[in-house]
Amino acid sequence: MGLDNPLHIAFLLVAVLLVFGAKRLPEIGRSLGGGMRGFKDAITGEDGASADAASGAHAAQPVLAAAQPAPAPVRADAASPSTAETQGAPAAGAGLVV
Repeated sequence: MGLDNPLHIAFLLVAVLLVFGAKRLPEIGRSLGGGMRGFKDAITGEDGASADAASGAHAAQPVLAAAQPAPAPVRADAASPSTAETQGAPAAGAGLVV
């Protein structure tokens, strides 16, 4: 009792095909392969990026971002409200009752 019989494997493959559909099977296979590759790399302690760098396939050059000028400082008196507004002077049109 198990998957040692080829007929059991065939039934399992047909059931998987019916459940997931033919369109999703390649996506599931890629995902499963990537997960197994990541698991193997984690167990062995290898990193895909370090293996590429060690083989010299392509050396990544650091890219420097363009320097952006600092924003101009804002003066405190320019950002504060005018003295007429803070002194309690009525705004234009305020307090008119018709």
